[in-house]
Amino acid sequence: MNEQLKAARTLTGKVVSNKMDKTITVVVERLVTHPTYGKIMRRRTKIKAHDESNTCQEGDTVVITPCRPISRHKAWKLVEVIERATPGAA
Repeated sequence: MNEQLKAARTLTGKVVSNKMDKTITVVVERLVTHPTYGKIMRRRTKIKAHDESNTCQEGDTVVITPCRPISRHKAWKLVEVIERATPGAA
């Protein structure tokens, strides 16, 4: 049997909270088409992800991937920080 490596599923989003210890809240935004009217709408999903070294700040753009459940609401982990938030910009 020839097994090939499958690319891991990843999502990209923006950190909206880092107030918890080793946990960040990431908002992932996607575009969906309305089933009847065809208008393109924005849909947001808030996901809690594991940040082992507490490196993320609010406003950072990050990549997350699924992992085993770490707690009741947390089953994603941080892969990398793509872009750091500019300090002082609200």
